[in-house]
Amino acid sequence: MTTQKFPPGWDEERVREVLAHYENQTEDEQFAEIEAAREAEGTTWMAVPTELAPKVRALIARQQTA
Repeated sequence: MTTQKFPPGWDEERVREVLAHYENQTEDEQFAEIEAAREAEGTTWMAVPTELAPKVRALIARQQTA
C-alpha cells in the first residue's frame, strides 16, 4: 500500500472537497469561473511549452515562498 503525499496545507479531505466542487459544477458555472479567472487583475495567461511547465511551476513556487 502506498502513502499519499499532499502539498503543504492539503490533506485527503481537502482534495475530496476540491474534486467534488469541480465534478458538481454545471457548464455555466465552469464557464463563469474561467471567465472570472481570465479577467482577474494581476494575472497573465500565456501558453508555455509542455517541457518547460515543471520549471515554470517551480519558479512560481519559489516566488510564493519568498
